[in-house]
Amino acid sequence: MIAAARFVICGIFLAPAALPLQAVALLQSPVAAQQRDFTIDPDYSCVTCHTEKRRAFLLGTHSERGIRCHDCHGGDPRAFEQATAHTGPEYVGPLDKMATVQLCSSCHSDPDQMRQYGLPVGELAEYRTSRHGQLLLEQRDYNAPTCTDCHDAHTILPPNDARSNVYPTNIAHTCARCHEDAAMMGEYGLGTDQIETHRASAHGVALYQRQDFAAPTCVSCHGSHAALPPAVTQIADVCGHCHVLVRRAFYAGPHGRAAQSRDLPGCTACHSNHGTERIQPNRIAATCTECHEADSPAALAGLEIQEDATRTTVELHAAEEAIQALARAGRTVADVKLRYQTAVTAYNQISQAQHSLDLEVLEDLSRQVSSISRDVRAAEEVAAEHRWEHGLALIPIWFLALSATVLAWFKLRALRRERR
Repeated sequence: MIAAARFVICGIFLAPAALPLQAVALLQSPVAAQQRDFTIDPDYSCVTCHTEKRRAFLLGTHSERGIRCHDCHGGDPRAFEQATAHTGPEYVGPLDKMATVQLCSSCHSDPDQMRQYGLPVGELAEYRTSRHGQLLLEQRDYNAPTCTDCHDAHTILPPNDARSNVYPTNIAHTCARCHEDAAMMGEYGLGTDQIETHRASAHGVALYQRQDFAAPTCVSCHGSHAALPPAVTQIADVCGHCHVLVRRAFYAGPHGRAAQSRDLPGCTACHSNHGTERIQPNRIAATCTECHEADSPAALAGLEIQEDATRTTVELHAAEEAIQALARAGRTVADVKLRYQTAVTAYNQISQAQHSLDLEVLEDLSRQVSSISRDVRAAEEVAAEHRWEHGLALIPIWFLALSATVLAWFKLRALRRERR
């Protein structure tokens, strides 16, 4: 029998007997999976009884690499009697959650095997640090998910396959199998509305309605194999993976210092966690007064920021409407569109700079938006005046044309009377 090194998981030694002989052989020979036939021949007895598993397995990526039933479950795949097939070399049968972690890591923690596919090898180490791994590996809590609870046991697909359980739009459903189970979550004092709340949030709308895969899923904030909620001092950094400029402004202001000292839960203090939404300009002051007294310097600064943000929002919309009016009038709008885009850039910078609470920076950006907006609207007003003047100039021409028409009509009537 091939001796296999013991695997240490969270300080727990797992006996090598749980690791099938064929899986050890694959571990020792990185190219073995590539040399196998990708089809299951009629003499392969496992699929004679387990027909429902055959189709599921052949859909997965493991079957493409030549991995077969006995590589994970052991037994004799050439024996057509159950007693013989299930008592073959290293037969382990169905794997429990602990054995599943060991088996999957026997390949997925091996750099020699994973290098050829460009896959990471740190999943097991990450899983040990996660809340899921701590529950399963340290406390033997079998409510905690193992590898196959998220990736499936047989139809294992890559994350970029839309059929995969870990495809971006499927991740929430995968997490919801446990996290929407009220009985299970009640044991740990956890709520069950996180998935529903996330779907209704700005992030959820971007992901599920606009198919914007830059929007975060559950694992974007909590991690996948190292699933843990961010600590208070980590929240701004987690959000900053995407919102880089916002994070920079946040740490430059008083809120960033409060977050680092654990006095403020980072971004979630204003934006919440699963129900993340953008604070509208007319709600900035109200958001500030959730923590600060209404007449405090901080609340008054929030009111000033709200007034600037509301004014620039109105001015930007007015500039957009002016451009549309110019286009309807047949005027060239290429130049004013470029000016408008500059204003949009400054406006977006306002939403980022607001997190620093630097009123001077915000005032400067607001002036840029206001100045460009006034220029665009002035261009539309000048064009409107030209249209009015042009219309006035045409009045005499229309009068002469109408007079000529009336005279011609009278002349025609006179000719008809003469003929009669």
